[in-house]
Amino acid sequence: MSVVNRLRAAGCVFAEDEARLLTAAAGTPAQLTALVDRRVAGEPLEHVLGWAEFCGLRIAVDPGVFVPRRRTALLVREAAALLAGRGAAPVVVDLCCGSGAVGAAVAEATGPVELHATDVDPAAVRCARRNLAAAGGQVHQGDLDAPLPAGLRGRVEVLVANVPYVPTAEVALMPPEARVHEPRVALDGGADGLQVLRRVAAAAPGWLAPGGHLLIETSERQAAAAEAAFRAAGLTTRLVTDDDLGATAVVGRR
Repeated sequence: MSVVNRLRAAGCVFAEDEARLLTAAAGTPAQLTALVDRRVAGEPLEHVLGWAEFCGLRIAVDPGVFVPRRRTALLVREAAALLAGRGAAPVVVDLCCGSGAVGAAVAEATGPVELHATDVDPAAVRCARRNLAAAGGQVHQGDLDAPLPAGLRGRVEVLVANVPYVPTAEVALMPPEARVHEPRVALDGGADGLQVLRRVAAAAPGWLAPGGHLLIETSERQAAAAEAAFRAAGLTTRLVTDDDLGATAVVGRR
């Protein structure tokens, strides 16, 4: 059976495209068979390839690391717009950074930044360090803002966070590619999906410079409650959406 047919039989919607990528990644027929076997078994294509395309960049993604979603490009676009004209090397922080995709894309879009990122997952931190090296980013392992250098307090122009926001009871309903192969800590946002978002919103004002911004991805149905969490932290808010990306984000200003 051809590679395309094997992928199609396994339910891969874009079997032809995936076959081309897997063939290009394989050095030998045996390696191609091994890659296709992994994909047919349900492993995300990005984990099989070792990279994901995000905002025009090739982002290294190791097995077990959260795969950046296309919709999260909205955070990058909004962050880049806010950083325009902010002067030399504004401070940018990427919390819950996963592979570091958002931080890398913001740095690519805006030019030199002082970039810091955090994640609690050691595998994600290893990936992010590779992906942010070209931008001079520093990646810190720990829970949310806890590992950030104290010297950043009051200096952050943009704090971006792609927090987990799937309600706990709904994680089991996610596609197997996510719930089996990505860390639960990157998916599970607590009972209503906003547990981590509230923690980030509460902590953000202590890190933001005057006029600095917090940006967090959420869902359309959670948007009102997410904005309320931002306001409870003393931030002024606005909601941004992109129908083409299927994306919603809350932007808060100190």
